[in-house]
Amino acid sequence: MTNTFPPIILASKSPRRQELLNLMSIDFRVVLKEVDESFPAGLGLAETALFIAEKKARAFDESIKPGEIVVTADTIVCIERNILGKPENEEHAFEMLSMLSGKKHEVITGVALFTSERLHSFYEVTEVYFRPLTSEQIRYYIRQYEPFDKAGAYGIQDWIGLVGIERISGSYTNVVGLPTERLYRELQSFMNAAL
Repeated sequence: MTNTFPPIILASKSPRRQELLNLMSIDFRVVLKEVDESFPAGLGLAETALFIAEKKARAFDESIKPGEIVVTADTIVCIERNILGKPENEEHAFEMLSMLSGKKHEVITGVALFTSERLHSFYEVTEVYFRPLTSEQIRYYIRQYEPFDKAGAYGIQDWIGLVGIERISGSYTNVVGLPTERLYRELQSFMNAAL
């Protein structure tokens, strides 16, 4: 079964987001734009994810055609109100994972749906509970999986997710990078509102 959504443009180079849309049987093409992902100081955590997702969407202002929907997303990992971005190197990744070890953190994904006529955005929050990890386990994971393209320095679908995450509260696919069930609902509502 394929979905009857209009042409979808996914503005993400993340192979995980692309795979999730494929698994949802959504036809899409990937179009990338260079976007400065900085954000104003003082935004809340969810506001930050939304701000960046909307900024990515607005980069298509000049190029979007009538009938197309651009989907953009930004996923942030937060612990004790600190946002963990993508690690710069092995030591930075080690520092992040040591911070997450044995604690609960939040993964927030902001998603924007953008057409030539309107912008709609939403966010999803998932709580993730890590069991305590040894330094050896963290080093093994970093060496084997090189998680430098991932916020918080880990992928839940990787080895560390299989052995280090006790439980989650909320959407699993949100932690992967796109809250699929919510996205599907929001796309349907978005299209119905346009009728």
